[in-house]
Amino acid sequence: MLQEIKNSLETLQQDKVLLYPTDTVWGIGCDATSEPAVKKIYNIKQRAESKSLIILVDSVEMLQHYVPTISNKIIKLLTTTSKPTTIIYNKPKGLAKNVVAADNTVAIRIVQNKFCQELIAQFGKPIVSTSANVSGNETPKSFKEIEESILNSVDYSVNLQREAVNEKSSTILKVAENGDISVLRE
Repeated sequence: MLQEIKNSLETLQQDKVLLYPTDTVWGIGCDATSEPAVKKIYNIKQRAESKSLIILVDSVEMLQHYVPTISNKIIKLLTTTSKPTTIIYNKPKGLAKNVVAADNTVAIRIVQNKFCQELIAQFGKPIVSTSANVSGNETPKSFKEIEESILNSVDYSVNLQREAVNEKSSTILKVAENGDISVLRE
């Protein structure tokens, strides 16, 4: 795993795109603070920039650098849930403009995958995580289901968990301006 983290770090530090296993499905990722790197992901996915992307962080502490206000209720939820949970937050800061939705929100998950946690901790910044497919196509459940066009478009493919099959997506919650939480996907 150490060599894969090293190779992945080099990829991220050069504003390049990574194909990697997450706590849900295989993801395409890059430095979430780099507009040029994020633009590459939109191009690979053939997706309009108006559709936002999920961001991964390694901890509540990192999350607090990019989301100005997080209620104690959300912190408690994040520190007690065992299911991958993505939350849409209002008014993020410090992220690439093209990862923030038109309504000034961003979807962020504290990742529960050891490889991702270590990579993000060493990188020191959040990374993008969007499913490894062309927009509109089926989400691959394993590495072998990833489309050839995706495999050929990324700069580095992590050589871990390639036999694993994962059919679960994260739960998606949205925090309203008043603090109310709604479930968008279970």
